[in-house]
Amino acid sequence: MEPTSRDELKTRVLQDLGSPVIEVNVADEQIENQIDVALRWYYDYHFSGSEKIYYPHTVTQTDIDNKYITMPEAVIGAIRIFPIGEALSSNNIFSIRYQIALNDLYTLTSSSMVPYFSAFQHIRLIEEILLGRQPIRFNRHKNRLYIDMNWSFVNVGEYLMVEAYEVVDPTTYPDVWRDRWLIRYTTALVKRQWGTNMKKYVGMQLPGGLQFNGQQIYDEAVAEIKELEDEMINTYSIPVAFEVG
Repeated sequence: MEPTSRDELKTRVLQDLGSPVIEVNVADEQIENQIDVALRWYYDYHFSGSEKIYYPHTVTQTDIDNKYITMPEAVIGAIRIFPIGEALSSNNIFSIRYQIALNDLYTLTSSSMVPYFSAFQHIRLIEEILLGRQPIRFNRHKNRLYIDMNWSFVNVGEYLMVEAYEVVDPTTYPDVWRDRWLIRYTTALVKRQWGTNMKKYVGMQLPGGLQFNGQQIYDEAVAEIKELEDEMINTYSIPVAFEVG
């Protein structure tokens, strides 16, 4: 069975651990906790656990007073905001963009785009040197994006566009529950919880002369978790981007 919901994932995990043939001594609340832990790992490290978004935010007077904007709960990282008040943003007849198009690109069929592209690259470089990008500070636990700038540049009702990363919510996209790594990792976490619950019963005699070894279950689960976390980092995580210069 491939799970398509949280409840189906719990059923799949218990079946993989031996239920209903073997009684898995883990409370439902403990399984819920381990699913949350597995999802957190999935969101933080799996390339399919989050996606890049462009979040438009309408500026309010509260934002201007606070000097930060409140981000949605699902956002786990903010990269940058689109430039504010740049020389290229104006769309009237006095803008650099309009003047270049008017004087140099009067006909696109006979003019080269190379000078146009080079000119804008040069303007971008000048803006980057003289103005730079607005520094931002974001903490996922506060959900606040601080923008270190002069807030008088923006007015109530204007938009700020934020490039950010948002988790893929499995309640909206149930295909997440079918992820093979997530199923195996959740199973290993629940197995560790099972071993933790039963470690004190090492050597306990069961009907038929069998002995229950909770410590062995725990040790096996710890090894499986380590292997799966290494697999996540080495196989499913996007490599860290390095800046050169």
